[in-house]
Amino acid sequence: MNDTDYPDDDEADTALLYNVVYCSRASADVDDAAVARIIETSRRHNRERSITGLLVFGSGIFFQWLEGPREQVVQLMALLKTDSRHREVVPLSESEEVRERLFSDWDMERVSPDDIRHVLEDALESAEDPRHAKVLALLLEHLDSGQLRELSAA
Repeated sequence: MNDTDYPDDDEADTALLYNVVYCSRASADVDDAAVARIIETSRRHNRERSITGLLVFGSGIFFQWLEGPREQVVQLMALLKTDSRHREVVPLSESEEVRERLFSDWDMERVSPDDIRHVLEDALESAEDPRHAKVLALLLEHLDSGQLRELSAA
């Protein structure tokens, strides 16, 4: 996919974008095949809604960045919070601003599980809300201990 699949380039460069970053624990039955299906479905539906972003999955954790029109992203988040594949959806940040898309070519892109530590550390470093920082620190602690897979089955 390329930038021309979204509103014309001039609009895309200065669009008002709403973005949400969240993490959640995966339910016990989520495996790589289930994540592949999520990515496939997301690519199809997100294109229709002008949503772009990335998904990191590893050690039983989803970490996702979504960006697009406010109404579309809010609707998607409402769906995710009721999706049985997610447990404990924790919004880490949300904002709305006029800017270029960070992921203009990604209807939804999966980032390697090997990168989840780096993504969580970056999120922790920039977390402004102490509650979010606490959750991120806890997720990193569980990642270090190998307990995240056990927690997702609890």
